[in-house]
Amino acid sequence: MFALVKRVLFLHVRLKKSYHGGIASYLSLRVEELPPYCTVSPRQYHSGSGKDMVDMSVFPVENIRNFSIIAHVDHGKSTLADRLLEITGTIAKTDHNKQVLDKLQVERERGITVKAQTASLIYNHEGTNYLLNLIDTPGHVDFNYEVSRSLSACQGVLLVVDANEGIQAQTVANFYLAFEAQLAIIPVINKIDLKNADPERVENQIEMVFDIPKRDCIRISAKLGTNVERILQEVIERIPPPPVSVDDPLKALVFDSTFDQYRGVIANIALYGGEIRKGQRITSAHTKKIYEVNEIGILTPNEQPTPKLYAGQVGYLIAGMKEITEAQIGDTIYLHNQPVDPFPGFKSAKPMVFAGMYPVDQSEYNNLKSAVEKLTLNDSSVTVHRDSSLALGAGWRLGFLGLLHMEVFNQRLEQEYNASVILTSPTVPYKAVLSSAKLIKQHGTKEITIINPAEFPDKSTVVEYLEPTVLGTVITPDEYIGKIISLCQTRRAVQKDLLYIDDHRVMMKYLFPLNEIVVDFYDALKSLSSGYASFDYEDAGYQTADLVKMDILLNGNPVEELGTIVHKDKAYPVAKSMCERLKDVIPRQLFEIAIQAAIGSKIIARETVKAYRKNVLAKCYGGDISRKMKLLKRQAEGKKKLRKIGNIEVPKDAFISVLKRQPDK
Repeated sequence: MFALVKRVLFLHVRLKKSYHGGIASYLSLRVEELPPYCTVSPRQYHSGSGKDMVDMSVFPVENIRNFSIIAHVDHGKSTLADRLLEITGTIAKTDHNKQVLDKLQVERERGITVKAQTASLIYNHEGTNYLLNLIDTPGHVDFNYEVSRSLSACQGVLLVVDANEGIQAQTVANFYLAFEAQLAIIPVINKIDLKNADPERVENQIEMVFDIPKRDCIRISAKLGTNVERILQEVIERIPPPPVSVDDPLKALVFDSTFDQYRGVIANIALYGGEIRKGQRITSAHTKKIYEVNEIGILTPNEQPTPKLYAGQVGYLIAGMKEITEAQIGDTIYLHNQPVDPFPGFKSAKPMVFAGMYPVDQSEYNNLKSAVEKLTLNDSSVTVHRDSSLALGAGWRLGFLGLLHMEVFNQRLEQEYNASVILTSPTVPYKAVLSSAKLIKQHGTKEITIINPAEFPDKSTVVEYLEPTVLGTVITPDEYIGKIISLCQTRRAVQKDLLYIDDHRVMMKYLFPLNEIVVDFYDALKSLSSGYASFDYEDAGYQTADLVKMDILLNGNPVEELGTIVHKDKAYPVAKSMCERLKDVIPRQLFEIAIQAAIGSKIIARETVKAYRKNVLAKCYGGDISRKMKLLKRQAEGKKKLRKIGNIEVPKDAFISVLKRQPDK
């Protein structure tokens, strides 16, 4: 039976897929005009001796600007970053500069940014060289945590809006992240070269929704480079320098990190006081361990070593951290003999989706464990808990910010670490208020969180069940309002607000149960609106719900990894849909396969995969009927034995569509 389940359960949820030159012109000057403090080389920089150095002491705090680019997905953030790198001479201007800061293979394949990337630019404005530290951020809601961490190292943002599509859901969410952080916001209207671009309409939207005057908006075309240089001028004039001092003790914030198998942990740091140089002894506020600085530098966007980094600057640090756990994002770095008050750290990301992850072969467990640890160092929004399954063996229960986040994490495991895994069906974190004193004593609390359907407590021991909710924002052309309202109603959503942001676009707010949107709501929304609607959500707490645990049985044996928690009112349609899909993907065998969905001991849906059947009566031409009956009886007995001991042969990717609903009408 274990082999049966292992073949059945290879879940891989797929969503729609939505050198640089040298730094010879590093200071926006010709090579022959470079001052003596800046030595350059047209090669990439790697570990080893002979690295060229850039003196960062020539940039006082008042000449430093730290900013991020934020926008809805596909509004041109990465393209704008490419143009800014070209204008400042950080990279050579060629036709091949596309997504320069998107270094991951998954980013280039999907055409989206999933990891915030840093680059230091130097721009000469009115005869003064300014150091501009740029952070390009993701645009999809599943990577919102990357945006919030990036903003902690900035004093301002470029809010990019598509001149054709206008304000979208993630535009609103990112604006409020920057607004709450009290950052200077510069609105940029991109893609003005498009045929249907209407920058005036978008300016009116920005003024109405964000209360930013139209005169503050900058119209550009990042693709053609139109008016892009004005952005750099506005960044210098409108974004304040970091409020820090070189005279203070060293205090650095670790806002990102990666792992190199030869050099150990490479930490991205923002200095909030003092200076740091090679050879210093530093201490981590998190681990209290002492390290010696091996290398420091800036990212251009490749590693460019420097003798020192000073307060207000952003760069990278290599200090011989060999263990994954030594580099905590949000940690504070200070000099060994000069302790400082540590930063409060980043607010932990709240997982919205949980899934089990197991190695295809248990002999690969340790290799997969190492890969997961290294990847979670680079993606700290993933939570990891040890787990085990009778059928799949030892593994983990991982928490993600959404299905796309889960898909990208799995793809990075395959591409960067050559790891092959089995993912179980995604679930959301439910809660149960216990009534049994024994269970309360056992768990140490009255309210427990359920991230695995196998841990779902019986109703007799529970006062009430709670399900997570989110406040969803939908922005759509008004012609699709009726269809979208109907879709939201089928997902048990409650309307909270409806606002026209211009003559033709509407912003709607709904309170959704999280499990109703986590799998396929976004696809259904895009389908109904011909791709014009956008969706974003934020956590809205828990609400009471009538929940039940639904088990899937194959030939009477429960498949733990396919169990799910559903609302009682949705149990039958969900059960029927899953059984029908399982019937479609499981090939016929020499024995009959019964696929059942059950709540407790009650079967609520069933589908049957018929057995291959040989015509045992083919050689009987007439004769006694008892002869035919004996042959049929013997065949039936053989099929019954096969059903008990047979393994179900199922392709590994057969369950891609099992969790998907039928399109909502």
